[in-house]
Amino acid sequence: MSPTNWSTGPNSTTPSWTFDRHAVLFGAATHDIGKVLHPEELSRPGSEHEQAGHDLLIARGVTEELTRFARNHASWNDPSISTDDLLVSVADKVWKGKRVTDLEQLLIERLSEADHQRPWEAFVALDDVLDHIAQDAERRLAFQAEHPVVPGAG
Repeated sequence: MSPTNWSTGPNSTTPSWTFDRHAVLFGAATHDIGKVLHPEELSRPGSEHEQAGHDLLIARGVTEELTRFARNHASWNDPSISTDDLLVSVADKVWKGKRVTDLEQLLIERLSEADHQRPWEAFVALDDVLDHIAQDAERRLAFQAEHPVVPGAG
């Protein structure tokens, strides 16, 4: 899989960060797939869906390189977690409108180190993007709540 560079625009002075676009998009789309086996976790906290999602994807022939996101998306404090994993973890939180300082700081440290820039520069570039994504969270969550999967939920 080829890496992708991300920046805020073609004329931007913001640095570009390299990541595996295909893997991150796959991870963002499938990280909660285990909730099909644990639908109660759609409306309340739980972590059984993480390993279940990984196993479900493996059973269907998806590579470990891609299935890891289902298992790792809540394990962002693990030192072995990659920058791609952190991107999926941040996406999981920001989609819901949650800004998790410790998680974002880990990502900022990785991005600033990879691009040889000061952490505040990475923060400035990332913060605007995350704010933009988070601003529509209330609408997304309301839509989700209108369509409960678990009987009696919502």
